This record gives sequence, structure tokens and C-alpha cells, in this order.
Amino acid sequence: MNSIFAATELHISISAEPLFYIFGFPITNALFTGVIGIALVIWVLWYAAGKVKKGKYNRFVGLVQWVFEGLLKQIDGIIPNKKLARKITPLAVTIFFFVLLNYWLSIIPGLDSIKWNGVPVLRSLTADLNFTVGLAIITIITVQIYAVKYLGMFSNAGRYLRNPFKDPVGAFEGVLELIGEFSRGMALALRLFGNAFAGEVLLLVIAVLTSYAAAVVLPVFMIFELFIGFIQAYVFFVLTLIFTSLAVAHHGPSPAHSSAHPKKKAAQVKG
Repeated sequence: MNSIFAATELHISISAEPLFYIFGFPITNALFTGVIGIALVIWVLWYAAGKVKKGKYNRFVGLVQWVFEGLLKQIDGIIPNKKLARKITPLAVTIFFFVLLNYWLSIIPGLDSIKWNGVPVLRSLTADLNFTVGLAIITIITVQIYAVKYLGMFSNAGRYLRNPFKDPVGAFEGVLELIGEFSRGMALALRLFGNAFAGEVLLLVIAVLTSYAAAVVLPVFMIFELFIGFIQAYVFFVLTLIFTSLAVAHHGPSPAHSSAHPKKKAAQVKG
């Protein structure tokens, strides 16, 4: 083990690197590791669900069930509408477990020592900007779909598009809200990518600097990164719920607009 860490060379690439090609399609190290992560998520949830249905429990199943129940409590606490909360549960919970396990795959000892044609075979999928951007886009689009179902297409569009002549303040707020949707998605993607990539670089640098002592020093940093991975998965999970809650919230007109139309405001409150 010590010889593996001592022989590790500092190889840092901000982008995922191709291992091989299938009909011209590059299979990167992040994609390869991501397939492993997907298989792990499916196995963990399938195994735990099967044991719970059969009434057979062990410590691992109890841990998964405890985490799942904790996530459900968070969902019910952030989204007061029970029907909507149950609809967003599959997406939010899947994101948590998927991000968590894929993040933890970047903490495998000797991560950079396994190579194929000079390219590291293992790289966490969360350390690939393509994946984090894709996951953020899926999240934002799903939130908008729930907003349209809950508020209606025109009411949801009214959050962003307002008549600048009748309600200039509201029109400005709508532009800020539209910009906010894009910034939220970028923040989700960049936060997860930055932490995962920085974690991999940190472990690699520590392994190179400590050389033969890496087997003693690395476990401390690995435990720290395991904790960071849990925090990042939880943050992505909570932000998904918060964005959903904000999207379906009823946005009333601006103060200037509401004072000019008291009857309309009363009718909206009544509805």
C-alpha cells in the first residue's frame, strides 16, 4: 500500500479524460466511475427496500432507512403541501444518494494510481462539470414543471413577465427572478463540481507530499472528505426542495400595483 502511494505522480486535469472510444463516443474516466456509482445506488436502494418489505433488518438496512426517514422529515418541513412533497420526494432522495455515493467514490485509496494508457481510470462523476451542469439543469427544469402544474402555465409565467408600463417595479422583479433561476442552476453545478474536484486534488497532493507516510496521513483527510461529501449531497438535496418551494409560492403583485387595484388583490387573497 505504501509503495502505491509513494509511486503516485501528481496528475491533475480539470476535465474528465477519455479512456477509450465506442463508435467514436469517448468513454471518460468520470463516465466509467459514474456507471459504478449508478450500480451502487441501485443496489443499495433495491437491497434496503427488499429487506424492509420482507421485515428483515440489519445494521446497514437500518442506516439506509434512518437516512431515508430523515430526508422525508426535511421534505415535509420545507414543502408544506403534502401532495407536492410526495411528488418531489423521488427526485430529491435519488439526488441525495446519487451525489453522496458518487462523491465518495473519489475518496478511494490510490485513486490516481490505477491508470489506463496513462489516464487515471477512476474519477468521481461529481468532479465532472458536464455531470453537475446536467444535474442542475434537470433539477431546475423539474422545478419549473411542478410550478406549472401547481400554479398554471400563465401564473407561473407571470412570475417573470409583467407589463412594464402598468407595473414597472413588478417587471423589474420579474427580470431579477428570471436571472435568479439561471444563477441558482449555475450555483448548484459549480458548488458541487468545485468541492468534488478540490477534494480529489487535496487527496492527491497529500498522497504525493507524504509519500511513504501517506497510509498514515491520508485516512484523516479521507474521513474529512467523507463528511464533506455528505454535506454536499445534503446541500444539493435541500436546495432542490427550497427552489421547489419558492417556485410554487404565490407571488402577489408589487406594492404600487396592489394599491392601484385593491379589488384585484382581495380577489387574489380570497382565491
